[in-house]
Amino acid sequence: MNLRILKTATAALAVAVPMAVVPPPGASADGAPEAAQLYVATWGRDSWPGTAEQPFATPERARREVRARTARMTSDIVVNLRAGTYALDSPLRLSEAEGDSGANGHRVVYRAFGYGTPRREPVTLSGGRRISGWRPDGRDAGFWRADVGDLETRQLYVDDRRATPLTAPKVGLPGTPTMTETGYVTDSPAPRSWRDPGDIEAVYRFGYAEGRCGVAGITGDSRQSVITMDAECWRLARKLYGADALKDPGHFENSLSFPHKPGSWYLDRSRPGHHVLLYMPRPGVDMNRASAVAPVLETLVSGTGQPGHPLHDIAFQGITFAHATWLAPSESAGFASAWSMYMRQGKDDMEALTVPGNVAFHTAERITFEGNRFTHLGGQGLEFSKNSSYNTISANVFTDISDGGVLMGVVPPDTKGTNRGNRITDNWIHHTGVDYRASSGIWDTATQDTTIAHNQVHDEPYSGILSGPSEDLRGLMHRNRILNNRVYATNRLLDDGGGIYLRGEQGTSFEDGAVISGNAVTDSKDTEWNIGIYTDDSTNWVSVDRNAAYNYVASIGGCSEVKDGRPIQNVRYRENFWDDAVPPFVKRRDYPGAWPPAEDDCGDPAKLEFTRNTLLNPANPAQACTANPTCAAILTNTGPRPPFRSLLGLR
Repeated sequence: MNLRILKTATAALAVAVPMAVVPPPGASADGAPEAAQLYVATWGRDSWPGTAEQPFATPERARREVRARTARMTSDIVVNLRAGTYALDSPLRLSEAEGDSGANGHRVVYRAFGYGTPRREPVTLSGGRRISGWRPDGRDAGFWRADVGDLETRQLYVDDRRATPLTAPKVGLPGTPTMTETGYVTDSPAPRSWRDPGDIEAVYRFGYAEGRCGVAGITGDSRQSVITMDAECWRLARKLYGADALKDPGHFENSLSFPHKPGSWYLDRSRPGHHVLLYMPRPGVDMNRASAVAPVLETLVSGTGQPGHPLHDIAFQGITFAHATWLAPSESAGFASAWSMYMRQGKDDMEALTVPGNVAFHTAERITFEGNRFTHLGGQGLEFSKNSSYNTISANVFTDISDGGVLMGVVPPDTKGTNRGNRITDNWIHHTGVDYRASSGIWDTATQDTTIAHNQVHDEPYSGILSGPSEDLRGLMHRNRILNNRVYATNRLLDDGGGIYLRGEQGTSFEDGAVISGNAVTDSKDTEWNIGIYTDDSTNWVSVDRNAAYNYVASIGGCSEVKDGRPIQNVRYRENFWDDAVPPFVKRRDYPGAWPPAEDDCGDPAKLEFTRNTLLNPANPAQACTANPTCAAILTNTGPRPPFRSLLGLR
């Protein structure tokens, strides 16, 4: 295991996180004059005028009409999307320079028709291609096949369920493997029989990282197999992880030689331009009737401004964003990764890039996402970066996403930027990180005056809410607030993360630093090392007040990197409830929390303050919390608030 890799009143919190107000159709939130209405329907025509009776057929045509009107806006412009799935041929790209922003104090709203009323209609913006022409495969029993031309994708969905990759039956390589300069040699001939080795990926999982490298080829004889990895990925992975970590892969994926299980799939690229999709149906699925969708677009919606001229005043309401892929891991450089970052050749050597959002906004202000659903996505769900401020992400669902749910701030390779006053509130984020497990439900990388409040985050392979940049970017983070979130069942697969995970300098004083208050972080003991509220690395200037943290491997704590000049310091804990769990391999200090020592490449934290915290009975901390009125009140006040729960589908 690698351990390296204010007293706030309830009333004050309520004031700090006001509830969103959903205006009725046709009206602005401030009661402004009736909005101008445009309409889009799957049965419409782009040659029509975009009225209710003669709607446009595509969101792209509606966007062109919006551009023709924004300069002379006297009210909001609402684009009403009628029920149906809109298969995008290309991303819906919004640009300040092209006139997509709201103007004259008004907004452009892209909305599912009837949003905010019982008449809301289901609307999906899809980047996928429907696959038809299925027939039983003549070679591999149980599989059905469809000719798909030059299709490239890393996901497939059948009857609204994600198909799973074909996976080798054994963890690691058969036999006794030895690592070489180019890959592996093993004393088993079994890998020589693996079909189409150029499609196979090795998956490495350790600590807080998971990466993928492709196989270039497999040779050998009756006594051994020689596995040659993709050279560029192999170089990057060895440099990032170190040779010891790569001695034996976790598992291999993507060969028809691997066990055939219902719900599994494979894309046969052996004939360029004549690719074939293979899928083994789950019980009860009739491929003559099934709906099969392969994502082809990598971006569904993007928004871009320029320095000093941000894209602004646009809203999306009640829309499902679905069926986008992300193809970079299929490149020869693969996916040597940690967190939601992956490595590529840079100017000097390696450069860290970030898994992009399938919906992404750069240099954008006052953009609102409210009541939407992000699902069946191959990258991250929603991204705001490159100097994006005062944006709102409220009452959305993020689920079945290959990487993380929400990404915000200064993202690698950027090291500078101002992202201020953004709000992530009342969202439901769960079961993300499906393909790329070293991801977080929410990652706030380096922002100012950010509010992350009343979200429910659970069933994550790594961390729930991560606040802080990948490297020390001092002077960027100020006055961020993580309030009243319900976080549980994180770190289901990967170690060294937490329910709420902080790192780096969070401010210059307690008044200027981060506040973590009113959160309930519970129930995650799947891995060897994870912490409910994790202050790691060089965490500085943080107030941890009135939280409930229990049933994690450790309730609080972190690795203070003293020897690298990156100590944990200036963290105060006030009026929290915890079971003060500490794993057996970490010596308990004379103050609460799990703080690993020098032999684990850590050191002593400095200037910790503990005031009026309550130890819950370790034998049953959940029962102890609910029996204590103050602790129970914390639980009750976490997660999405009542006006949003029905909108999200929560009971």
